[in-house]
Amino acid sequence: MNNATATHDTIGPETIRAAEAAHFGALAAEWWNPRGSSAMLHRLNPVRLAFVREAIDTHFGTDPRALKPLAGRRALDVGCGAGLLAEPLARLGGEVTGIDAAAENVAAARAHAEAIGLAISYQAGEVGTLAPRDQDLVCAMEVIEHVAHKGVFVSALSAAMKPDGLLVISTPNRTARSRLLLVEAAERLGQVPRGTHHWDDFVTPDDLRDLLAAAGLTMSAPRGIAWSPLKGLHLSDDLALNYIVTATRA
Repeated sequence: MNNATATHDTIGPETIRAAEAAHFGALAAEWWNPRGSSAMLHRLNPVRLAFVREAIDTHFGTDPRALKPLAGRRALDVGCGAGLLAEPLARLGGEVTGIDAAAENVAAARAHAEAIGLAISYQAGEVGTLAPRDQDLVCAMEVIEHVAHKGVFVSALSAAMKPDGLLVISTPNRTARSRLLLVEAAERLGQVPRGTHHWDDFVTPDDLRDLLAAAGLTMSAPRGIAWSPLKGLHLSDDLALNYIVTATRA
């Protein structure tokens, strides 16, 4: 495993909610089952990864045809779960660190990475304490809606970035449609486990822009992640359900 060598300084109060960590930790054994409780994440991950790859090429000027655009670069996946995004980042050549609130998720992530020979450093705990500094790329996918002290959380992400680093965040939007489809319908129909989403904690693009600005970051125009019967989950101009953004130093 790669070991982070940078120093860590705790930033403000803890962002972990114990109940949230316990909820996702209880699902750890099924993270890598594409038909299990994390099935929606398996469908969402290629869409997020396509956005991340394009953002990497745009920000760092890498060749879109290159197999390892993160070669020689450090990447941090916050709220990494069992490694659904961290592993592709490692395959793109990055020296990857994954942090998650649930120790069960980190154990599953380590076991999976070791089984396929990927060197990823996984740690369980608070991002403000554990996040290594000087990261070229920081990702936090579907995480901010689960944390306490969202401003503190975003500040910790910002502190982990290099001055010329890139941050990518995705999260559900707080709209009437997201309440209906992501919370009520998805959980009642078993698309996601009950208790996964709390609509009041969803973050609008304007909210996120303000949080990032307070941490010294400038947010890009958000891209929606929408669903249709023909396309399934896909990048879209429709922000009503879920969206993804980049952020850089202001």
